[in-house]
Amino acid sequence: MSELITQSPFIELTVLLVLAALVGFFGILLRQPLIIAFIAVGLLAGPSVFDLVYSKEKIELLSDLGIAVLLFLVGIKLDVKLIKSIGGVSVLTGLGQVTFTSIFGYLIGIMIGLDHVTSVYVAVALTFSSTIIIVKLLSDKREIDSLHGQVALGFLIVQDLVVVFAMIALAAIGMSGEGSGHDSSITNVAVSGVGMLIFVVVFVKYLATPLTNLLAKTPELLVIYAIAQAALFAAIGELIGLGMEVGGLLAGVALASTPYRESIAARLGPLRDFLLLFFFIALGSALDLSQLGAHTTGAVIFSVFVLIGNPLIVLAIMGAMGYRKRTGFLAGLTVAQISEFSLIFIAMGVSLGHLKPDILGLVTLVGIITIAISTYMITYSHQLYAFFEPFISIFERKNTPREQSSEHEGEQYQVIIFGLGRLGTAIAQQLKKGGVAVLGVDFNPAAIKQWQALGLDATYGDVTDGEFINELPLSHAKWVVCSIPQHHTGLSVEDTRKTVVQLTRSAGFTGKLAVVSQNTNETAEFKYLAVDLVLEPFQDASQRAVELLIEQL
Repeated sequence: MSELITQSPFIELTVLLVLAALVGFFGILLRQPLIIAFIAVGLLAGPSVFDLVYSKEKIELLSDLGIAVLLFLVGIKLDVKLIKSIGGVSVLTGLGQVTFTSIFGYLIGIMIGLDHVTSVYVAVALTFSSTIIIVKLLSDKREIDSLHGQVALGFLIVQDLVVVFAMIALAAIGMSGEGSGHDSSITNVAVSGVGMLIFVVVFVKYLATPLTNLLAKTPELLVIYAIAQAALFAAIGELIGLGMEVGGLLAGVALASTPYRESIAARLGPLRDFLLLFFFIALGSALDLSQLGAHTTGAVIFSVFVLIGNPLIVLAIMGAMGYRKRTGFLAGLTVAQISEFSLIFIAMGVSLGHLKPDILGLVTLVGIITIAISTYMITYSHQLYAFFEPFISIFERKNTPREQSSEHEGEQYQVIIFGLGRLGTAIAQQLKKGGVAVLGVDFNPAAIKQWQALGLDATYGDVTDGEFINELPLSHAKWVVCSIPQHHTGLSVEDTRKTVVQLTRSAGFTGKLAVVSQNTNETAEFKYLAVDLVLEPFQDASQRAVELLIEQL
């Protein structure tokens, strides 16, 4: 095999891609995310198993481009507005988890015999959770729009910001180690960083939107330009000492304010996944499996810490802030793994000479263990909550101000609407004009404020939480309307609308239910669940809903 591979880099690349496809297929069968398959491919292609990597310079080039694109996509998705919409819980939970993991991760490192510098690196690496994996799993479960899903996205953004500062700090340390004068090196990095930030601000203000408006006329050119900008900024970052990682991230930030950021991110997602394969192949080619075995005990200890400690601190912080234990538990499970950034961060430390290569093996093993186990934890999160629910009551306050409807408990509403989007708002406004008392329910604080500005009553909470549904003023309601849109995502997952129907009936609601369907095939399913009114897509949903509801009130 080695003789065949060495004949041509193209044959080598073909073999690696075939191996990746086969390993990825088995990963799907085991319900594991793609990153686990990529790590496995890297180890299998490395010198300890098949020894398939000979064109190391070409592989590393593709790896560097993959990292630049990955960080570009992180930058382009840095939406600070999401943190603001969720509130302080994102900042406090994110920073609390990062602080907790860093401190105790460092102490664990010292306890198992690592030196101080290595312990600091490993502790910081353990704070990063994989946005790619979490978003994919929550989307497949149709929980990305749930309260715990939105909170998780909020503190993932906080983690992304920590990644930025950590990499900038590493770049500064690297520069100070290369130059003859420590102070002058730090000054150079600071000046370079400020200069690049000023350029990004000017670019965002004057160039980003007009330029992308012009390029968007040819979508293919827009994608090519985005890749070029990621590579250009990464190269500039490398030249001025900030590092290509920071440069790639700033490239994404420079386009984050444009109206085409979602389109760019969607088109570059598959390219990111493809190029990241070569990062893990490059990683695997530099690893000896004996390095993994040498750190088995330490990896298990760190993995248990990440799998249990991270969810617990999120649960404790959210409980102290007034969230239900269910919301805190489900959100906490999303941080029970480390991310691809953890490996990139440690790889930077190795390249700077701060860490021994075997530490990369340690963190890689932690990544394999935590990602593999946390995938099942998130997939079966509701079953796990049902099992642990009796043991985590200490993390829930007697009053849960973030998720309770006590302010409306004494009032009598004829209609309760789940989902305060355009359809729900239109229905509520029409009913209010007819003198009908309406209460809206949603997890989005912005939607709550919008309803209240319209003079409509609304309460904040997660409609998939049975305990929350039990506290709603359902006893006097004649109708419950579920106007929550159902997104087409993964297979074998719960339908939020059906969950609402079942929980509402379980809470003792004896009135009538109305649900918005996405296609005519769903009508029979909802009728089977004893739904009284199914608003089909071909109907003028809001007007028809109002007419039918008022007729039967």
